[in-house]
Amino acid sequence: MLIAWLNVALVLVVVYEVAARYLFGSPTAWSFDMTYMLYGTIFMLGAAYALHKGAHIRTDFFYEKWSIRTRGMIDSIAYIVFFFPSLAVLLVVSGAEGWYAFEIGETSEQTPWRPLLWPFKMVVPLTCLLLMVQGISETMKSVFAARTGIELEHKEKMEV
Repeated sequence: MLIAWLNVALVLVVVYEVAARYLFGSPTAWSFDMTYMLYGTIFMLGAAYALHKGAHIRTDFFYEKWSIRTRGMIDSIAYIVFFFPSLAVLLVVSGAEGWYAFEIGETSEQTPWRPLLWPFKMVVPLTCLLLMVQGISETMKSVFAARTGIELEHKEKMEV
């Protein structure tokens, strides 16, 4: 929920840029970088919350017809076989990329402002860590459901 407040900062940056550009004829050198960095951070750090709420992609028309035990078994296997190994690889690769950006003092080439990129690039490994923590919770709930047939927490059905 704390990450959601970054949306306020994103809106303020965009509104400021629009006002500066169209009302005063003086566009900023920093708003483009701030916009993609804030949006990227919101998107990435919101992933663990989306996992908690059950908002990630799933073939619901099969999934909803299965028993709680079957869903728990499928989810448990998917977390162990696909989710954690994928996140581990992404964590290692993105962590190395973020660390390299820190070591060389990499800056953005997008605008004359040229902000440092390592804080933005380090959001990806942070996201991996947060997803792993939430994934452990989801795996424990899935194993419990597979063993007992009891769903500890029903995921909200999200309509698009």
